[in-house]
Amino acid sequence: MATLLTGKPVVERLAADLAPRVNALEQAGVTPTLAIVRMGERPDDLSYERTARKRAESLGVAVRLFVLDESAPKEALEAALYEVNQDPSIHGCLLFRPLPAHIDEVQACEQLAPEKDIDGITIASLAAVFTDGDRGFPPATAAACIELLEHYDVPLEGKHVVVVGRSLVVGKPVSMMLLRRNASVTMCHSRTEDLASLCRSADIVICATGRARAFGAEFFSPGQTVLDVGINFDEQGNICGDVDFEAVEPVVGAITPVPGGLGTVTTSVTMAHTVAAAEAALAAREGGR
Repeated sequence: MATLLTGKPVVERLAADLAPRVNALEQAGVTPTLAIVRMGERPDDLSYERTARKRAESLGVAVRLFVLDESAPKEALEAALYEVNQDPSIHGCLLFRPLPAHIDEVQACEQLAPEKDIDGITIASLAAVFTDGDRGFPPATAAACIELLEHYDVPLEGKHVVVVGRSLVVGKPVSMMLLRRNASVTMCHSRTEDLASLCRSADIVICATGRARAFGAEFFSPGQTVLDVGINFDEQGNICGDVDFEAVEPVVGAITPVPGGLGTVTTSVTMAHTVAAAEAALAAREGGR
């Protein structure tokens, strides 16, 4: 049986780190506050929103919701993001994506002030990820992958990591973050030839395609560490990952479950980024006195 890389101990460690920092902010009269901007009622958005609000409450982070109809015009979204930018009591913003088809997603992301971009959606934040910079925040899911690997002391230096998925949410940024830690990264996608063979050759496989149970036992080999980033819903409405867990778990050395794996860590990383943004805002305010 594989070792289960559950998110719970990582979440507990992050919570222990954040508690004194949130308390220090409260002593300074600051409540770290996250804005959630959502268009429509996508089931995965609603599921993550519930989880995020619960996690925020447990950590002392306030949440403000900006909910728009799925058919709302781009001007309505721009107005919501403008309000987020102009409100000094809001320190971070989580914009749920993908946005409806009539919204230019790149343009919408650029409406958010970089200092409030706690999920790495602006060009400024992504530039730091791709240039090994320290400004801004990487996408929370990509950062959660690194948090989990480091928590479980999974070696990265010199190891071969196959990342399946090339989105700016996970695949591309996590590849850059792994390279920064001296891993050798192969980035794959839907048109990669002989994908199963490449996956089997890796020390670590990160699956981030958004295709339910698309990766069966033939993609893996004994001793591997597998991170399943997927959050999907099967035909019965049950949450499942990109990896066929029942088939793969007996083969590999370690694997993240879905649910109970990276999703929980991602939520905590989002809160950690919000707290860090609140600390930065407080420091800037005090520095300007």
